Amino acid sequence: MAKSIQTVASTWPDVHRPSQSHTRAQKSAARREAILAAALDEFSAQGFAATRIDDVAKRAGVAKGTIYLYFHDKEELFQELVRTMLVPHVSALAAAQPGERPVRDLLESFFELFVREIYGTKRRNLLRLVMTEGPRFPKLAEFYYHEVVERALAAMRVLIERALARGELKNEALLQFPQLLVAPCIVAIVWSGLFDRYAPLDISAMMHAHLDLLFGARKPA
Repeated sequence: MAKSIQTVASTWPDVHRPSQSHTRAQKSAARREAILAAALDEFSAQGFAATRIDDVAKRAGVAKGTIYLYFHDKEELFQELVRTMLVPHVSALAAAQPGERPVRDLLESFFELFVREIYGTKRRNLLRLVMTEGPRFPKLAEFYYHEVVERALAAMRVLIERALARGELKNEALLQFPQLLVAPCIVAIVWSGLFDRYAPLDISAMMHAHLDLLFGARKPA
């Protein structure tokens, strides 16, 4: 007797149904993301020293031992937060090529990205954590410097050199002190943590004013 269509169909591989290994990988990735999110919340609320793995596990909704399947200790948790939340943005800046566009346009895009994806999200808490805890935990500061600061400054120097060669910038001091180019980002993080409740700062407007000071005010269209 010929098999029914339903019987035959039941033997076909279901291309729409994820395999067990794929499902396990998704669950593992979701747990990992939950752990990282919980770690950022705990670090932000308690500081690095006072944060306990037990509290991270409780906030993430996992057993304490589960965290050790992914991360060796708190330091590694911090490092992975930096790698996943900040390093991709620095890499994008380093890979950016202005082409025929003015360097100022590219920097405006970077500042807009900073406001939207870092200052406007919990990522800014990670920057604040480095500022407050770095002096007490030099290994954290050193890791952050090499992974984020050093690479960002190198990328900025490339853009400054391009702008100087094109005559878009006049002052070569920026090449020696590229920190000046991104100074508003640091001001934004410090201000938001200390004074924003008393005097909210328009970060985006401040950054555009900063570029006007460096490159000159834009001419009306």
